Amino acid sequence: MRPIRPPFAARRGRSARRRTSPALAAVGLVAALTLTATACDSGGADTAGGAPSATASSQGGDGKIQIPDDIKNKLKEHGIDLDKWKGGAWKNWDKAEWLRQADDFVNPIIKGLWDPARMRRADDPDKNKGVSDNDLSGDQGVTDPTPAPVTAQAVKTSYHASVPVAGKVFFDAPEGTMVCSATVVEDPAHPGKSNLVWTAGHCVHAGKKGGWYRNIAFVPSYNDQGRTEAQLENAPRQEVAPYGVWWSDWAQTSDQWIEQGGPTGGQGASYDYAVLHVTPEKGSGGKSLEETVGGALPVNFNAPAVPQVSSITATGYPAAAPFDGQKMYQCTDRPGRLSVAQSDPTMYRIGCTMTGGSSGGGWVATGSDGKPALVSNTSIGPVKFGWLAGPRLGPVAKGVYNSVSAKFAGR
Repeated sequence: MRPIRPPFAARRGRSARRRTSPALAAVGLVAALTLTATACDSGGADTAGGAPSATASSQGGDGKIQIPDDIKNKLKEHGIDLDKWKGGAWKNWDKAEWLRQADDFVNPIIKGLWDPARMRRADDPDKNKGVSDNDLSGDQGVTDPTPAPVTAQAVKTSYHASVPVAGKVFFDAPEGTMVCSATVVEDPAHPGKSNLVWTAGHCVHAGKKGGWYRNIAFVPSYNDQGRTEAQLENAPRQEVAPYGVWWSDWAQTSDQWIEQGGPTGGQGASYDYAVLHVTPEKGSGGKSLEETVGGALPVNFNAPAVPQVSSITATGYPAAAPFDGQKMYQCTDRPGRLSVAQSDPTMYRIGCTMTGGSSGGGWVATGSDGKPALVSNTSIGPVKFGWLAGPRLGPVAKGVYNSVSAKFAGR
C-alpha cells in the first residue's frame, strides 16, 4: 500500500515499495499524518544470475514457447529488439524510452527471471516518503474518524487451502525489484477459466511522472507453506511458486491513475486499481489460472455504501517491519469513509497493521447473496501504519475490467 502518497499509476482506470497515491486532502484528518503507499516493496538492484531466455505466451505444437504476432509487432513498433531486451536492455529506464500510454504496454516473458532468490529479495518497502495532513485538503464526501488499528493475523497454511485466489505480483522498476499483492478474479468472457488478476494501479504503472513497469508476473499462493525467510533461502522454485509463475501479457489501469498517480500521497488513490491478463511461463496443461488455483472471485462494481458493509477482509503479503514479506496476512474490520479529494469518489478505510508489500491485495465483502466478492484493493496507508484505504469500485473500474476481458474474449 502506498503511505498516502500518490500510488504508482496503473493503466486506465503498483505495489512496489511502500507507495500510496499522492494524498489529496482528506476531510476530517486533523492529526499530522505522513501517508505512504503500502503496496509495494523494492528489493534493490537486479542481480539475477544466468542469462535467461525471452519467451512469449503461447506454445506451438513442438512444445516451444512462441512469441504471438501482436507482441512481436508491438515490440517492433516501439523499437525493441527482443534479444537485446532479454539480455538486459529492459534495465534501461531512460524516460525518453519509458513507455507510458495506456496502449504502450509490452511485457515479453523472460523465462527463469523470477527465480526464488529474486522473488525473495523484492520485499524492502520505500522508507521516508510521505506527506502530512496539510496535503489532505479535499472535502468531497465524508471522512470518518481514524479507525483503531486492527492487528493483522497470519493466514493459516496452506495458503492455497485458505485463500486460493491470493498471491504476489512481482515487477521491475527504476528503483529495483518490486512486489505487491493481488487476487484472481472472474472473467465474464471465460466463465470458469479466468486468466485475470486484480491489483493496484501503482503496482503496474508509475503514474504521472513515469510509465509501465516491466517483467510483471503473478505468483499465486506464494510460499504456500508459510516458510520463514531463512527457510526459503535454498528453497526450490516449486516450493516458492507451487502453482507457477504467470506473466502479464496485458495490463490496464485507469486513465486517472496514469494522469495523476505518484509515488506518495493520495492523488489518484480513488482510481488506484489495475487488471492483468496473465499467461503461464511454463505449460499449464491447457488450464487457465482459475482452473489451476481452483477459484476466482467475482468483482462487485456496485460498491455498497459504508453503512451497508458489516465487515471487509483485506489480504496481502506485508513486507515492512515487523513483517518480512514472505507470509500472507489478513485484517477484518468494519469500514469507514476516507475522502482524499473534492472531485474523487470517497474511499473505504479499515484499521489494519499490514505494511508495505500489501498494496494491491484484495478487499472482500459478503454480498446480499451471501457470497464473497472483491470490492476494493489496498492502495494507501499512513507511514506509521495502523489503517489502510482502498478505492470503491464503480463505473471506471468496471470499464477497465471489461476492456481487458473483451480484449481476450475470442482467444
